[in-house]
Amino acid sequence: MHSANPSSRLFLYPCKSTSTQYPIFNFPKFSSRKFVKSLRTSIDYEQEVSKEELVVPSNVTRRLPIIIKKSGKVSRYFIKGDSLELLCVDEEEDDSTSFCLGLDDGFWKLIRLSSSAAKDFFLPKQVSDNYISYVKWKFLHRVFSSALQVLATQVMFRAIGIGQSRSLASSAAFNWILKDGLGRLSRCIYTASLASAFDTNLKRVRFSTSVLFSLSIGVELMTPVFPQYFLLLASIANIAKQISLSCYLATGSAVHRSFAVADNLGEVSAKAQIQTVCFDNLGLLLAVLLNMLFQNNQRLQASLPFVLYPIFSTFDLLGIYQGLKHINLQTLTKDRLEIILERWIEFRQVPSPAEVSEEEGIDLLGSRGSKRVWPIRIGCLDPKAQIPTLSMMAMQSLCNDDSFFITIELSSKGFRRTPKPGIVICLREGANSVDIITSLLQTCYIRKAFGTNRIKRRDVSLSDLTLQDWSLLTGESKRAARDDIITLNRQLQEHGWIVKNVLLCAEEQVRYTFDKTQL
Repeated sequence: MHSANPSSRLFLYPCKSTSTQYPIFNFPKFSSRKFVKSLRTSIDYEQEVSKEELVVPSNVTRRLPIIIKKSGKVSRYFIKGDSLELLCVDEEEDDSTSFCLGLDDGFWKLIRLSSSAAKDFFLPKQVSDNYISYVKWKFLHRVFSSALQVLATQVMFRAIGIGQSRSLASSAAFNWILKDGLGRLSRCIYTASLASAFDTNLKRVRFSTSVLFSLSIGVELMTPVFPQYFLLLASIANIAKQISLSCYLATGSAVHRSFAVADNLGEVSAKAQIQTVCFDNLGLLLAVLLNMLFQNNQRLQASLPFVLYPIFSTFDLLGIYQGLKHINLQTLTKDRLEIILERWIEFRQVPSPAEVSEEEGIDLLGSRGSKRVWPIRIGCLDPKAQIPTLSMMAMQSLCNDDSFFITIELSSKGFRRTPKPGIVICLREGANSVDIITSLLQTCYIRKAFGTNRIKRRDVSLSDLTLQDWSLLTGESKRAARDDIITLNRQLQEHGWIVKNVLLCAEEQVRYTFDKTQL
């Protein structure tokens, strides 16, 4: 018997479906028609549109109702002949869009881009209204605090007798401050470039920076061997330490929150500081005891750090790696949602954060999702990829009511020469967490249907799909996702998942704006 679950109708005997059932599962043989790479998700798409209406002359340029705003730039998708282009435009221009800016327009555009870049560099995207006031007072505090530390460092050099003249003391202080300043600058650049990754790839970033910290210790051990390069080696080591410290501080609150089951985040953080101090003191005691043990043999004592470095570093990284496995994050990311939704489609159950954490692992190279036959990506469509005509025609039929649309891309990223098919979710500006979960659920249903029918790169040509086939599949998967979303959302909350927000990285946060004037 057929399952009563409406979502399961997508996968019941796909190879035996009749022409009156779901023809998406009856693929024709190889044809010369290009593959549909970008189609709308609306159920009410007019399937009876004739092929003649979809054909665009090669000399016609059309604007699509899809606008991308990123880093202060406003871009729009254009169809030029048989290609898709993403061009930067001025949103205040009229329909006769001109791409030639005057000197005044260029100057003010540069000002807008600079201010937008500075805002993105220093401030997070979603904060409360009082955050700006907090940052202003923090600026006052940190500037004068840093100046006092510089003055204190110079006084300390004089106190310990480094040089009797002012120039030598100032030179030593300058070199030391230069080393510390480079570390802070690198820390600032690192945290700005990976701000969202601290939320979406916490374990991977935490472990990779821990490896970097261990390597910095090794660089510091080389300073006695190459004393003429002391400042260079010390600066490199301090840069690595500052990067590791920034990651530790940025991810600490999320780690502590995962253990605070009674909203006692302050207590968990305080206990963590106590543990850190006590454990660090034990490590300090161990180092002192080892030095005292070999104090009569100066040669052996000098080589002791080089002998113990690989051993202690191995234990250090082993402890960090195993500890990260026991962190069960309750926040939702794209990768965790994929694991949850695949389990939901297969067993109609939502896994717990512990189960997802075990399956998720650390994924140090970040290659877990890319190894899949049909990887899912959230972002905007890459115009540099091969975009068939039917895909561009389907993008024109995007509805104003859609919060997202789903496309298929052929990407050749990395060292891969042969394009690999993947699914792209393009989110609209204002899409909430329910929209994101729904879009991912629908995409997982589509991927499940592809896997059921064995639509793989080596099995079936991607040109076998037609516009009507894809429209039927997206319509069925959309209805299945809408039928499941209420029950799924309830089970997510029951298992302790935080469904208020879905954490996305910088590339996944790019949204499109629908231009109603193009209707």
